[in-house]
Parts: sequence; C-alpha cells; structure tokens
Amino acid sequence: MTTPVILPLTTWGSATAPLRALLVHGLGSNGALMWRTGTMLSELGWRADAVDLRGHGTAPRALDYTIAAYGTDLQHTRNDDGPWDLVVAHSLGGAAATWAAANDATWTRRLILIDPAIRLAGRDHRIILASQQRSFADGSVEASMAEHPNWHQQDHELKALSVAQSSHWAIEQTLEQNEETWDVRAEAARLGVPTHIIGADPSVYSIFTGDLAAEVLANPVITMTVVPGAGHSPHRDKPTAYVEQLAEAIGQ
Repeated sequence: MTTPVILPLTTWGSATAPLRALLVHGLGSNGALMWRTGTMLSELGWRADAVDLRGHGTAPRALDYTIAAYGTDLQHTRNDDGPWDLVVAHSLGGAAATWAAANDATWTRRLILIDPAIRLAGRDHRIILASQQRSFADGSVEASMAEHPNWHQQDHELKALSVAQSSHWAIEQTLEQNEETWDVRAEAARLGVPTHIIGADPSVYSIFTGDLAAEVLANPVITMTVVPGAGHSPHRDKPTAYVEQLAEAIGQ
C-alpha cells in the first residue's frame, strides 16, 4: 500500500471564500505554474489551492512514483469543509486526479482535466521523456522562451523555477515506473462526478485525442472542448481561450 505524503500548497483567494478548488500541475512543473487558473478563480470569489506533487517543487521526495502514489497523495489532500467544489488538473495531474476521484466519490464534486495523461505509451511516452530531458539539460528562462515564445513571462520564470526545484530522478522514475502501466481508462470509466476535459489541439500536439478520447467520452458524465491552436499546455499556450472554456465549464 502506498504511504501518502503531505503536499505543500500555493493559495489564491480568501480563506473564507465559499467555494474551494484544488489545482494539480503536470509532470516537471509545480503548483505555482497553475497561477493563471488560481488567479481566475480567486477573481470569481473562489479560494484555489495548488499542490506541489511528490518529487516536484518543495514536496517531499519518495521512492514510489506510480500513478496510484500520486493519486493517493491527492486523496489525502482534503478540503476542511468537505469535498472539493472543483479539482482542475493538467497532464500527469489529470491522471492522478482521475484515479483519486474514481476511488473516492467524496473527494470532489466536479473535475476539470487539462489535456490529461489518461494513457501514456509509445510515441507520446517518448515525446514527454524527450521534453523533460531538454528541461534537464537547460532549465533556464531563456530556454523556455526559445521553446515557447508565446508564453507569459511568468510562465517562463516559474518553469525555470520548477526545473530547479523538482527532482530529476523523480521525474525519470515517474516515466519509468509507469512505462507499462500508465493507464487510468478504467478509472475514467468509473467517474461519477461531472467531468469536463479541456483538450489540446491535435494539429499542434495533444496526448488526449482520437480513439483514446472517444473511449473516455463514452462515460456520460464526461464532456470535452478543445482549445484551438494550443499544444499540450492550453493554459499557457492559449490562456484567453482556456480561461473562457474553464469559466463556461464551471458555469461562471
């Protein structure tokens, strides 16, 4: 059985806000990189808490980096007043949040997944590994700007910080330990809470598309929109369109 670790939080909004959201970043990132979502929700009157996942940011290091381990940590990250009103999760975070929500119906009332890594294998696994290796080789602001010239300056600064903070070994182990088993399609099929997927544009690059998306969307509680022109990180690639789709998904 996986032993959970306590995840540090970065918070936007008032401690007394009536609605509470949990934000979950992707592989090689940190909670602060969810700043666009946290800012948007706080301006709408929410409190948003973003975790640093195990091995990332300032979170505890461990030996187990399976999806179940990440999901168990999220299950133990609780809203003091009951279920989270909303969980917003990107990529790896989307897989872990899917695992957590499927295995604990009281954890959240609603789920938003950003180009989630529901199944990662073959070509996509190799692409993600190569992307992480480029970050390991040069995690500077300048390298981030060269690779993603349209990102906001804060995204470049925080990406460089996340590379410096995160355990490169933990990121490598996440890809290695899940190489044959990175698959939460069964958990997605069991989701019972309203779930909306904000997908990347397949013409740019998406890890949630085609037959995989069709299979997951067979669950009637799951809906999906796509951010045109966005790659795997719609919240950074096309933030205005992303924020509009997120607001519509939560009815605000």
